[in-house]
Amino acid sequence: MVDRGEIFWVDLGPAEGSKPAKRRPVLVVQSDGYNCSQTTTTIVAVITSNLALAVMPGNVFLPAKVTGLPKDSVVNVTQLATVNKTDLYELAGSIPLDIMRAVDEGLSGVLAAGI
Repeated sequence: MVDRGEIFWVDLGPAEGSKPAKRRPVLVVQSDGYNCSQTTTTIVAVITSNLALAVMPGNVFLPAKVTGLPKDSVVNVTQLATVNKTDLYELAGSIPLDIMRAVDEGLSGVLAAGI
């Protein structure tokens, strides 16, 4: 089972243009209703260790001490991907509710949707 708010490691493959690539952490942002359905994919937001991206609108800083990641990171809300659940190969941790709310606000701005 994959839950919203969990951080997994995934291999996103080779870089193409501005597409995120390589082995990196991602945050599951798809609703738990869809995650527990028969769909084999989930929607994730890419996480980067490039802390300079924390100042970009909507992006959210992730302190390592609360995420299970090896270093402080940033959820890049403009880098969303659909991945096979089977490609999520290592659970790193999860984020607290207050940080997930900040991610939701960032996603709402990017997608122009009321979350």
